[in-house]
Amino acid sequence: MALDLGRVRRSLSTRDGDLTFGQRILGFRWLMLLLLAALVAIGVATLYSAGRGSFSPWADRQLLRFGVGLTALVVVALTDFRIWLRFAYAIYGVGLLLLVAVETIGTTAMGAQRWLDLGPVNIQPSELMKIAMVLALARYFHGLTLEAVARPHYLIPPLLMVFAPAILVMKQPDLGTALTLVLGGGAMFYLAGVRMWKFALVIAGALAAMPFLWERLRDYQKRRILMFLNPESDPLGAGYHIIQSKIALGSGGIFGKGFMQGTQSHLNFLPEKQTDFIFTMLAEEWGMVGGVFLLLLYAAVLGYGFALAVRIRHQFGRLVAMGIVNIMFIYVFVNIGMVMGVLPVVGIPLPLISYGGSAMLTLMAGFGLLIGAYIHREAPLGT
Repeated sequence: MALDLGRVRRSLSTRDGDLTFGQRILGFRWLMLLLLAALVAIGVATLYSAGRGSFSPWADRQLLRFGVGLTALVVVALTDFRIWLRFAYAIYGVGLLLLVAVETIGTTAMGAQRWLDLGPVNIQPSELMKIAMVLALARYFHGLTLEAVARPHYLIPPLLMVFAPAILVMKQPDLGTALTLVLGGGAMFYLAGVRMWKFALVIAGALAAMPFLWERLRDYQKRRILMFLNPESDPLGAGYHIIQSKIALGSGGIFGKGFMQGTQSHLNFLPEKQTDFIFTMLAEEWGMVGGVFLLLLYAAVLGYGFALAVRIRHQFGRLVAMGIVNIMFIYVFVNIGMVMGVLPVVGIPLPLISYGGSAMLTLMAGFGLLIGAYIHREAPLGT
């Protein structure tokens, strides 16, 4: 039988982890890129409508940011995945330093100090920290056995990795992103094999600390939570956002009012229609059919991402991929639950739909890591 030298080379290349550029291109998941581009296209169209038939001031910038994010996704995906393992802690450390820098030299907008002014661009380090935290936690648990994960003292370092940035983000203040960090970190613990009774202890401790945490919240954050319980108690004040959101959602009906025909959004009754409440605007114009279609598209991205993650052989890549899928899920679940009134208003953007550069870059780079983990799914990473 003739020896297939090409197959031998590919086999050896896969075993030692050194994939050629051509092999990385062949392993690239173009379907995932297509699904992400479809989400961005829907977001750009909705922002075009929010601009009343103009690409300015939101849709054109969102397209530019997608171009940057797309470049980041491809570069990250095609990078040798062992590099991310090697520098995971360093990336986390840089993210933490950026959060500290926000406290000292950050710029303030809308009453919150969350951004760093880098001249031509502003970045929001709390968004970048979501990916940095996933990398650091995946790196930590990659080096542990299940027996070590079962020992409580081994969980202290990753707990500090979660709560250190969460506390810094809370001080900005940004309750929504802080909760996202905690929930995302909790999911990483579960994926790493931490037992459920330990989660129960943490939840019990959090409930016991609720009175203290409540006193640490800003007044507007307290009002948001109270308005979640009864928004009609202040319809022109703290409850205005969610009441107008519900009106817009209901007025869309089954098929919506038509593209650029939403009255609640175009008459400026709907606040933050280009960011946190963009799903409401989309549902008003395209109705329940449009909203369900968008949810199905998100489900396709999440399901496909999960399918790729479970095929990754090494713990680090599998945890990174699952962590990215989980971040996307939290974004979608919290934002849509918020605008429908089933969750408090906490300021979480709708991924790849809402206007925003840091969130766009974070998610695109994150999915680059997911695709990269799949491309290098059989690479021996060691510990």
